[in-house]
Amino acid sequence: MAKIKRSFRCRDCGVHTPQWSGQCPSCQAWNTLVESLEPGPAQPKADRRKASGDLIHGQGEVQAIDQIVLEERWRIPVPDGELHRVLGGGLVPGGLCLLGGEPGIGKSTLLLQLALRLTDLTTLYVSGEESRQQIRLRAERLGSLHSRCLLLCETETTAIFRAIEETKPQLILVDSVQTLFQQELDSAPGTVAQIRHVAGEFMQYAKQNHVPVILVGHVTKDGNLAGPKVLEHLVDTVLQFEGDRHQSYRLLRSLKNRFGATHELGIYQMDSDGLKEVLNPSDLLMSRHWQNRSGIAIGNTREGNRSLMVEVQALVSPSNFGQSQRNSTGFEHKRLQMLIAVLQKRCRLPLSQHDIFLNLAGGLETSDPALDFAVCAALVSSLLDLPLSNRCAFIAEIGLGGELRPVSGMDARLAEARKLGFDKVVLSSHQGIEAGILPGGRKTKGLRILPMDFISDWTQTLRNHNNEPTESNHA
Repeated sequence: MAKIKRSFRCRDCGVHTPQWSGQCPSCQAWNTLVESLEPGPAQPKADRRKASGDLIHGQGEVQAIDQIVLEERWRIPVPDGELHRVLGGGLVPGGLCLLGGEPGIGKSTLLLQLALRLTDLTTLYVSGEESRQQIRLRAERLGSLHSRCLLLCETETTAIFRAIEETKPQLILVDSVQTLFQQELDSAPGTVAQIRHVAGEFMQYAKQNHVPVILVGHVTKDGNLAGPKVLEHLVDTVLQFEGDRHQSYRLLRSLKNRFGATHELGIYQMDSDGLKEVLNPSDLLMSRHWQNRSGIAIGNTREGNRSLMVEVQALVSPSNFGQSQRNSTGFEHKRLQMLIAVLQKRCRLPLSQHDIFLNLAGGLETSDPALDFAVCAALVSSLLDLPLSNRCAFIAEIGLGGELRPVSGMDARLAEARKLGFDKVVLSSHQGIEAGILPGGRKTKGLRILPMDFISDWTQTLRNHNNEPTESNHA
């Protein structure tokens, strides 16, 4: 068998050169040559494909799509309810998942908890960042230990796959892919060539042996997954673990999922015993202990199939300098600028000479337009220093004309508000007409629905009554 040779391939044009240089000799692009392995001519075809880093596992023959026989494979249920939902119903045999997040956010804790809770599966936890003693101490804090959770502290992929062949695990957890390396490559761990090759090896093993694999990935200072973009294209599922390390809440999002939806959201709370599932996140995302405080309104956002009541906090104060500040946390800054312009133009509110600060309580980040009304309500309340009722919710999108527009999933939003004990919900009159609600409002199961046409109508009502809207103001 011929020895594997090293070469360098251009990421832009694909040309191969025997040695590295700063500029590609073909397309003249700079810093695009990455190291790869090239097999000799006597090497078998299967080994040649693996050595070259080709990420596609061939099936050998052309077949009509309607003649392909599907193999029925059941998903592996996950004892973690939040992770189970975000994955789309559990782990898929042969699926390759990438879990990304900032350092210290809880990625290793989430995977170790998963390995400790899956007592009916043989799980191999591969760690390239911690020692056995460190992982054992953390495991004792997280939960009970069992013999089917196997631990391997190794960074060289040849030794890792040798251990995999010996133990035959049913689930492989790798923490993290940036620390692993293939000794045939001269580049350091974490480089583009190493990450691409290591991920390709795990992908081939997962597909050939129908074993699910979860890889932990580091992120850059911009919050993007570190490494080549081909890593995200290669895997079946990309999960993002978000949150502030100084707060206890963690959000798990699905950015890509070939086997399920990508709009699901999992919410955890970090404490001394590890990550705890948040069964009722609305209680954590709003305090509702701010009666007689201005600048606070309750809205609703949809994350996948989950409806969440969110506390929107706004602070509007006169600007002491020439340039007014506009800061937002958890809400899109450009959309906040648009809503401020709508309030200035349609409601005649003097916001141009005021500093505005907006925050979504609980560290939540969302782009749901249904929060527009709640954001405007909080801004107006802070500007006029008029408190709003903590038993009234505002659910509508705001158009450029100041009109209240209907939003999707209103039935689930109203059910969440009703469950949490709200008395009133203000929404678009067009949404009320679709639901069969007259302009005067309707009380349904203890929840009064108040439709409105324009944000200026509600603003005038607030000025006149110093309270939340009433039935007599909607004709």
